[in-house]
Amino acid sequence: MKPRQSLGVQLIVGFTIIKNMNLPVGKLKHDFLKELLPTSDRSADVIVGPQLGEDAAVIEFGDNYLVATSDPITFATEDIGWYVVCVNSNDIAAMGAVPKWLLVTLLLPEDATTPATVRDIMAQLTQACETFDIALCGGHTEVTPAVTQPVVIGQMMGVATKDSLFTSADARVGDALVLTKGLGIEATAIIAREREKQVREKCDVQFLEQAKHYLVDPGISVLKDAQIATATGGVHAMHDVTEGGVATAVYELATAAELGVVVYANKLFGTPVLYSDITRTLCDMFGLNPLGVISSGAMLIVADPEKGETICQDLGKAGIRADIIGKFLPTESGMWLEDTTGTRQPLPVFQADEIAKLF
Repeated sequence: MKPRQSLGVQLIVGFTIIKNMNLPVGKLKHDFLKELLPTSDRSADVIVGPQLGEDAAVIEFGDNYLVATSDPITFATEDIGWYVVCVNSNDIAAMGAVPKWLLVTLLLPEDATTPATVRDIMAQLTQACETFDIALCGGHTEVTPAVTQPVVIGQMMGVATKDSLFTSADARVGDALVLTKGLGIEATAIIAREREKQVREKCDVQFLEQAKHYLVDPGISVLKDAQIATATGGVHAMHDVTEGGVATAVYELATAAELGVVVYANKLFGTPVLYSDITRTLCDMFGLNPLGVISSGAMLIVADPEKGETICQDLGKAGIRADIIGKFLPTESGMWLEDTTGTRQPLPVFQADEIAKLF
């Protein structure tokens, strides 16, 4: 892929060329990110390199694959040790691999960091690693004026056998699109924790505590979701839902596979199964579109159409909510959000996560 413009000169946003523009909070815009990715042939050992829609890199490692990812925690400040383990292990699981090893970079603000703060974060990391059977192997810690709140960056590695690897590019026309747990799980926990005062003014204590508890129930880990789905059979691809929410994750999946897609709005909003009353209340309170809020804890599963319902049933037996929310189409069909009348509008894509409005 040949870059359209040199870095530092012009950014391409849609069809408009904007010079010397400050970038918005959140992930880089997809078009701009594509320009930055390497265009030269990568090492033959790199099976999956940097590309839009893939959750992790894949490197040939003897008879297996080494799967590696890196993700920071920047929105949350409370329980960030737990967040970083879950978010990084989710990326590994989405590739069909087992997360094994974690390294962590911990950046702490000067004049606002106590020994108790550091001990608390390290205790969270240790507990989360023990919970998910992951080895904390090392990393780096630093107090620095470069940050105003704690920032934790994880680098995680896992192992996949050569017949268990999934990539987003493996989705096929006609495949069922399954969503587990629902919209805005991580956003619910972040809002309740980071905007506790505002929530407390309008909601009772029980509501607030339930929202905070979304971190662990339904939880932001998708390891179990991935294990059950792959054991059922018929899975072609999986994708962890993070910044930009469900809509952006669907877009990334379809883009990686060079396919079109239709998402059924009634499956997302017509039932409390995939859009809880708690999440709905918080999104309405702060004017956030639930399709675009950070949603770790939800997994998109692309499956053979004959296996979609079975996967949902098996997940349900394990206490994990799931439903078929769409299907993949030929590339020329485009990407759509369909309402209950069958009317379609373009699938929204959120270049900046909706929750960034709060920070």
